[in-house]
Order: sequence, then structure tokens, then C-alpha cells
Amino acid sequence: MHELAITQSMLDLVLDEANKTGAARVQKINLVLGEMSGIAGDCVQFYFDYLSKGTNAERATLSFRKIPTQARCHNCEEVFTPKEFDWSCPKCHNVSLEITAGKELYVESIEVE
Repeated sequence: MHELAITQSMLDLVLDEANKTGAARVQKINLVLGEMSGIAGDCVQFYFDYLSKGTNAERATLSFRKIPTQARCHNCEEVFTPKEFDWSCPKCHNVSLEITAGKELYVESIEVE
């Protein structure tokens, strides 16, 4: 359900930026979603279709660029993509790590008319 609030915030941001430029219509919104963000693209699309009605973003296309999870081992500095049930470093098997990618959630760009 948190997709509703996130979609509303995204739409507000996009409409504000479009209004600043004097754009007549928002054609496309390019979003970046990290694998670990907890955001479901289909839910964002559903809420966007509802929330954008009557705005200059109505019928805009949403594009999702998904970022996979990536981690860096604190012990040996190895950067790797964790497996579903194995988050240990594939090089030294340490479990002390830092998530370096996969939490992203932002509007990358908008295309306007």
C-alpha cells in the first residue's frame, strides 16, 4: 500500500517540474527502482493511472529501470550480487557487507511536450 503515497509524491514532483518549464503535457516518466526498494512497478502503474486522471500527466508512459542488488564485502572489498539465500562473500565467505546498489527509488527524467 505504500506505493500509493510514493506514486502520489512522484506525480506531484513530475507535475511541479513540468509546470516550471511550461510543458503542455507529460509524455513519459523514467523511474529507477532498486530491487530492494520494496516497490512493485505494477502497483505504481496502477496508482499512477488513477492519480494522473485530469492532470497533464494523464496517459503518460511510465518506464522502469530496475537496479539489481549489489554488495561489497567489508573484509576483502569484493563487489558481488548476493544470491537469494546466500549473502556471504563469494571470495572470502565473510558475511559483513555493505549494500552498494539496489535501494534506489527516484525519477530519472521526464519527457514533456
